[in-house]
Amino acid sequence: MDKDTLTIIDNRTNQTYMIPIHRGTIRAMDLRQIKTGPEDFGLMTYDPAYMNTAACQSAVTFLDGEKGILRYRGYPIEQLAEHCSYLEVAYLLIFGELPTMEELLAWEREIGQHTMIHENVKKFMDGFHHDAHPMGILISTVAALSTFYPDSHRIQDAASRRHQVVRLIGKLPTVAAYAYRHRLGRPYVYPDPELSYTKNYMNMLWKMTEPKYAANPVLARALEVLFILHADHEQNCSTSTMRAVGSSNADPFATMAGAIAALSGPLHGGANEEVLLMLDEIGTVSNIPGFIAQVKEGKRKLMGFGHRVYKNYDPRARIIKKVAEEVFEVTGRNPKIDIALALERIALSDEYFIKRKLYPNVDFYSGIIYEAMGFTPDQFTVLFAIPRTAGWLAQWQELMQDPDRKIARPRQVYVGEERREFVPITARSAAEPAKVAR
Repeated sequence: MDKDTLTIIDNRTNQTYMIPIHRGTIRAMDLRQIKTGPEDFGLMTYDPAYMNTAACQSAVTFLDGEKGILRYRGYPIEQLAEHCSYLEVAYLLIFGELPTMEELLAWEREIGQHTMIHENVKKFMDGFHHDAHPMGILISTVAALSTFYPDSHRIQDAASRRHQVVRLIGKLPTVAAYAYRHRLGRPYVYPDPELSYTKNYMNMLWKMTEPKYAANPVLARALEVLFILHADHEQNCSTSTMRAVGSSNADPFATMAGAIAALSGPLHGGANEEVLLMLDEIGTVSNIPGFIAQVKEGKRKLMGFGHRVYKNYDPRARIIKKVAEEVFEVTGRNPKIDIALALERIALSDEYFIKRKLYPNVDFYSGIIYEAMGFTPDQFTVLFAIPRTAGWLAQWQELMQDPDRKIARPRQVYVGEERREFVPITARSAAEPAKVAR
């Protein structure tokens, strides 16, 4: 008997089935042969929110939540965050290998050449209300870019796909910065090709009347590290959305707009803002014990702790704690960090949280750093979207070359009414009040 198989006995029919096991998985379609008779559709799996379903094979990101491990293309996130620039990591994600110095310089020049956006895109953005949320502007503008680049529809052409990858990585910071300045009523600042990726973004955000904007190198490096930490994170909500939309052969601009929309939800990209609100609510270190007691009673939520995947300390949170101290040496200490550190210390020593494996995640500290650097909370999710562009595109490229690719089309378990006969409106009873179908 092949050891790499799963033997299933259907007690309804006493039939035995042998299902192949590959890399710790079985193919769901192999279950369809398990039937009670010729009219039976066959067995399906029921997995709300894909808690234990692998929808793809990927070589981009490895994540072991039990051990707290995160690697891009095999490289530990700790090493990449310490030694690399964001564009170096973006190159790794897209092409699978770290670049040589010559390749990196060429890649940086290429990205820099695509940071400008069409003047009509600025007019499009001007149409938003002055207080429009930057994420709403970002979603809409990225989708609109596909109308400016009709060649992006040639997704079967590898050269065209690469061109769109460069365009999107280059233009996202520009669109994001313009969304920010639109809200403040400030004139847009053109990209500066002489600046690095993060310094250029900071320039477009904060340049006023000075001839040349000079970003603080410590803050620029901190933003670089944060971008690296957010560049990819396996098959999360927005990444799986990128793959689902891309499976229909939509162009990458429309596809990425869908991913950004998924990211905009507070359960995904907006969690660090929720952490700041929690820390504001706590107010002082002395209030932490009372807050912890309310969390245990189910009256409050401990934001920034726990993760759908990580059942250990999020490796990104460790890196961010170090970055925070470097940022505060420049900006002054954000008083929220003392509350956060005390909250973490108390929570990690409490049996209630230890038993539930609730450890700080990347969102617990990132919002505090962003606030100290001068970003407003409505920008936090945008700061997530910019670096995640590289990860989304790496996953999209992988999807486009996957021989198993088919349009995403999940099954359902139907729980509605059985067949009913139509009743004319004149004969329908009004005895039952109208109700919203579940």
